[in-house]
Amino acid sequence: MIFILSFIVAFGVAAIVGQILIPLLRRLKAGQSIRADGPTWHMSKQGTPTMGGIMFIVAIAAACGVAGWEEIQRGNCKHLYVFLFALIFGVIGMIDDFQKLRHHANEGLTAAQKFLLQLAAAIAFTVLMRNEGYLTPNLFIPFFNFTIPLPWVVYMVFAAFVMVGTVNAVNLTDGIDGLATGVTIPVALFYMTVAAWFGRNDLAILAAALAGGLSAFLLYNFHPAKVFMGDTGSLFLGGMVCGLAFALDIPLVIPIIGLIYVAEVLSDIIQVVYFKKTHGKRFFRMAPLHHHLEMGGWSETKLFCVFSGITLALCCLGFLGVMYRYPM
Repeated sequence: MIFILSFIVAFGVAAIVGQILIPLLRRLKAGQSIRADGPTWHMSKQGTPTMGGIMFIVAIAAACGVAGWEEIQRGNCKHLYVFLFALIFGVIGMIDDFQKLRHHANEGLTAAQKFLLQLAAAIAFTVLMRNEGYLTPNLFIPFFNFTIPLPWVVYMVFAAFVMVGTVNAVNLTDGIDGLATGVTIPVALFYMTVAAWFGRNDLAILAAALAGGLSAFLLYNFHPAKVFMGDTGSLFLGGMVCGLAFALDIPLVIPIIGLIYVAEVLSDIIQVVYFKKTHGKRFFRMAPLHHHLEMGGWSETKLFCVFSGITLALCCLGFLGVMYRYPM
């Protein structure tokens, strides 16, 4: 099957690129700066190479070219649009990573700069998909198998909110070794299964490439991590997670399969609001959620296994919710 080829190509390319990229990042002194207010034991990670997301981005591009060539010749290019959309977020993340490395700090682009760049990317993607006839303003409701038609303006506002929110939620999940990688692999397999079920081979090839690239990256990113994906990787992953959902016309499945992402960002919001309202008190030991559990004694390996396992179960549930979706 072409999906298996896509997975294998992405896995192989990412594994090979990792052997070259990690030593190169070390020579360039592209080491991660650890937050001073984070868990104290994370300081041992100081200097671990970052921007490792480049390896699975390159791998996915290679798999799309090899396994997706016939689809491109047929004029099925939706997967290329989704990849380029995610790549824009990856470039935003790369700029952020470069800023951090340049200033030797954990702060890169400002929140306003990142938001405006992400918002522009979300709007551009929505307009492009609409103009190409790949997107409808009909909002599919999982499990109930019906759609709610929305005015295009309302749908675009909704899409921009979901896309920017999803990208930043995935970015927050990337806080300990392997976590964002482990959580996103089942999500990628979910999209591959759904796309194949709907006969969207081009999107299935892209999702399989995502799963393959991340599986190889996990060889280097699992605890103790030899490399971090950086914002280059985590923002790219966020773009893939929401881009595939919208390309398949099932955006409301994101809170189901991506419940871990949602929990991470909500815990961060709750912590900030509670801190301000109570003049310095904390709702969680530390935000986001994975740090709260870490401070409670959970190991990074346990967090990886539990969060990835929960996501796998939710992806199975999510498939039941969309399996009767009528193809566009």
